[in-house]
Amino acid sequence: MTDEQLLRYSRHILLDELGIEGQQRILASHALIIGAGGLGSPAALYLAAAGIGKITLADDDKVDFTNLQRQILHTQARLGMTKAESGKLALRAINPEIEIIPLQQRLFGQALDRLVATADIVLDCSDNFATRHAINRACVHHRKPLVSGAAVRFDGQISVYDLRRDDSPCYHCLFPEGEDVDETRCATMGVLAPLTGIIGTMQAAEALKLAAGIGTSLTGRLLLLDALEMAWRSIKFKKDPGCAVCDANGNGRSGEYLHQPGADHESPAHAGHRDSSAQAD
Repeated sequence: MTDEQLLRYSRHILLDELGIEGQQRILASHALIIGAGGLGSPAALYLAAAGIGKITLADDDKVDFTNLQRQILHTQARLGMTKAESGKLALRAINPEIEIIPLQQRLFGQALDRLVATADIVLDCSDNFATRHAINRACVHHRKPLVSGAAVRFDGQISVYDLRRDDSPCYHCLFPEGEDVDETRCATMGVLAPLTGIIGTMQAAEALKLAAGIGTSLTGRLLLLDALEMAWRSIKFKKDPGCAVCDANGNGRSGEYLHQPGADHESPAHAGHRDSSAQAD
């Protein structure tokens, strides 16, 4: 590490659990962030500030006036700019040392599969279940840790699927694809602005722990936040031995959509989850 890096990341280095070695692992890591909206904004900002060495930021949308209420990666001066390019400007202003790759595209199929293969950590900050399941299949295929967050109205959720571990459940274990669910987005239901910040920042924290190899991740736990009451619930869940994606005999196709996603770019809500009545985004 250079003298400048030692100074920039000194408050990390002072942490006994992290130290110089942990910060070096962070600097050597590549995070793929899918979605540069309400969740991806705070996640990307904190990962850049913390020194993740390479960030690939993927989003096919452009900055819209309605985004500015919560998507803190973007500014009014960048209305109409692609979110990926706008995000690059914001991240480079915070930390010009790191590598930032903006991608203006909705990832699926081989493109998603190739990107997941190159990343060390994947953050799902997307807006629909089809994309979430495609990301999950690619992460299972390449055994990459996945940090998934969601937020809509006043309800948030976050979990980690550390697919490097044989005993880790995947997203499909918790939310099986094909179940009858109501997919609700911010464009129609609204969202409390700081809620996306809370969940997105927690995604960054979990990603940094994974990158540095410290602490205990949220693998096997789903955290649910009711922001109206500011109350958290934690639900434990296990790997589904019959999962169609992560079981040894699973036939999930890496990176592919089984159902095409919608066009809106904010978080979906899961109503009627088999283990909980909580909404997710």
